[in-house]
Amino acid sequence: MGHTLLTNQRNLTGTIQVPGDKSISHRSLMFGAISEGKTVVDNLLFSEDCLHTLAALRQLGVPIQVDEAHQHVEVTGVGLDGLQATNQPLNMGNSGTSTRLLMGLLVNQPFPLTFVGDGSLSQRPLKRVTDPLQLMGAKFEENEGHLPITMAPSKGLSAITYKLPVASAQVKSAILLAAIQADQPSVLVEKTVTRDHTERMLQRFGGEIKREGLTLTVTPKPHLTGQHITVPGDFSSAAFFLVAGLLVPDSTLVLKNVGLNQTRTGLLKLLKCMGAVIEISERADDSEPTATLTVHQQALHRITVDANDVALAIDEIPLVALLATQATGQTVITGAEELRFKETDRIKTVSEELNKLGAHIAPTKDGMVIEGQTPLKVIGKQNVDSHGDHRIAMMLAVAALITEGQVDLQDAEAVAVSYPTFLTELERLCGGVIA
Repeated sequence: MGHTLLTNQRNLTGTIQVPGDKSISHRSLMFGAISEGKTVVDNLLFSEDCLHTLAALRQLGVPIQVDEAHQHVEVTGVGLDGLQATNQPLNMGNSGTSTRLLMGLLVNQPFPLTFVGDGSLSQRPLKRVTDPLQLMGAKFEENEGHLPITMAPSKGLSAITYKLPVASAQVKSAILLAAIQADQPSVLVEKTVTRDHTERMLQRFGGEIKREGLTLTVTPKPHLTGQHITVPGDFSSAAFFLVAGLLVPDSTLVLKNVGLNQTRTGLLKLLKCMGAVIEISERADDSEPTATLTVHQQALHRITVDANDVALAIDEIPLVALLATQATGQTVITGAEELRFKETDRIKTVSEELNKLGAHIAPTKDGMVIEGQTPLKVIGKQNVDSHGDHRIAMMLAVAALITEGQVDLQDAEAVAVSYPTFLTELERLCGGVIA
């Protein structure tokens, strides 16, 4: 479905409360399901991805009460041994997080489970998860490392010492969720630090995990107890407004209750390197730190982005590329090959779609080279395409704000994966005027 985007905007002004964090929402549902007692989750993100996780847990016999109007959920935990068999496949939709984390969570069940997904998800690689799980004793009927995939009934899991070959929080989390069900403590060594929501939540629910540098040691068979979780605003969703506020002339935006987990906020470091000043106030910390962010339109300059930067800003790299088109000088991004295995090949789609708007971006094997101070302009009407990727869709909507001409976004509904009201919110801040 096409959507005509707001273009050539000025004076983006207002206060925003972004939806709950997608990563934390997934994990709160999963840990609530395998704990004892009731877990209450406030500000849960009711996006398509999170709803697939919720539906899968219900399918496995977990009682979950939902008050969507108030972003409120109550999960009655059944423990790791209380899940029930299902004759129907678990439908993951487009959610890579649901797929990878649930595979780790469910790998020790005494009954077979089949995972299916949509066409896009079915092209994403799973061997990076199935390989270490097989080392722990799991057995899969694989489809060349892609969905659909069936897990055989478990005969028990062995502990593992494993060096992660990729910087991926999803892969790490899948192994950690399996490791709490193993016979002995497991040791994981990260390639570089990645988002740590699973570790934090495991500890909050009563589990034990220790970190020394890049090495994690997880104790199996924890006694997990239900908790009250208030999900902070999603930093990755807030990032689109931060970038819009930096780029659109005469803008001031205030973002409330944004999660500032240090393993998620690599974009703030990159923005600082580009010369941006983001005001941070009203700090709080309830297992996950939060704050209010205020941003104004500012001039930016080139940066160099490497693999360590990418690991802490993996979802925001498309936005960095957009910022770089307006910064002074040439920005080079390397170490971002993991972007090729997201909902789309984001190196390819970012380059192709922004170039349609007049940008000069050259894709490389593991990143991009972006020429700065490039006015975005189209002649007549230009169609851009999300390729079914929610973050590409939202990035293009922000890019359109500083583009001269008419821009139509194809497959705009992809935003529902993580931020169903994003386009409406953006139009509210712009006054809803299509230039």
